[in-house]
Amino acid sequence: MIERTDRDGVAVLRLAHGKASALDLELLGEMRRHLAALADSDVAALVLTGTGGIFSAGVDLFRMVNEGEPYVRRFFPAMVDAFSDLFMFPRPVIAAVNGHAIAGGAIVVAACDYRIMATGKGRFAIPELMVGVPFPALALEIVRFGSPSQHVEDLVYTGTSLTPAEALERGLIQEIAGPDGLLDRAVAVAAEIGSKPRDAFRLTKRQLRAPFAARAREFAAADQEALAIWSSAATHQHIRAYLERTLGK
Repeated sequence: MIERTDRDGVAVLRLAHGKASALDLELLGEMRRHLAALADSDVAALVLTGTGGIFSAGVDLFRMVNEGEPYVRRFFPAMVDAFSDLFMFPRPVIAAVNGHAIAGGAIVVAACDYRIMATGKGRFAIPELMVGVPFPALALEIVRFGSPSQHVEDLVYTGTSLTPAEALERGLIQEIAGPDGLLDRAVAVAAEIGSKPRDAFRLTKRQLRAPFAARAREFAAADQEALAIWSSAATHQHIRAYLERTLGK
């Protein structure tokens, strides 16, 4: 589900959960367990990557509509907790985006400290509104944090699908690398940033991100409304139509 290797004091976590590493209860729980263990370890930094041509295709929409409201009411808070753990992780986190990073997958990338995307067919997109679901408050704050302000509304309102070059041009990633050199480059960046004094980095990262996390907490009431929308039969019908339209199934 998540494969860990260690290189030169850097932990590499590879999402390997089915073909698309879609976010579900089990993957989110495993992510949180790894992050908790790494926070208590001596690793200098973390690299997060995916498998094959997909980093993560986002929320497992098929499971969501098949299992309905009881599943969604467990999944939604678990997703917010996992995003929070990643966003506030006290060490450097480098995203080695090996392919498609869509919806929740793009949120995971945006939560990282430095983002490198492989050249090729991978796309970066935040199509939550096209799917028919609102953003959890923290997810939207992560988009704000990880995106230049002039691009946030376009990304959110249109769900624009971006090539690696377009994502770089818009400041959503910092580098592009060839697929064969992606992981090596990510580990090198992780080692370099991770060489900074640990306590100084931890406090600086918290200072940068705390205002966004605090604003998400201020809008916690909106998450209750969002959860109701995520759980509704009308939303699930819209998602089914979206899946039929985009995937043909």
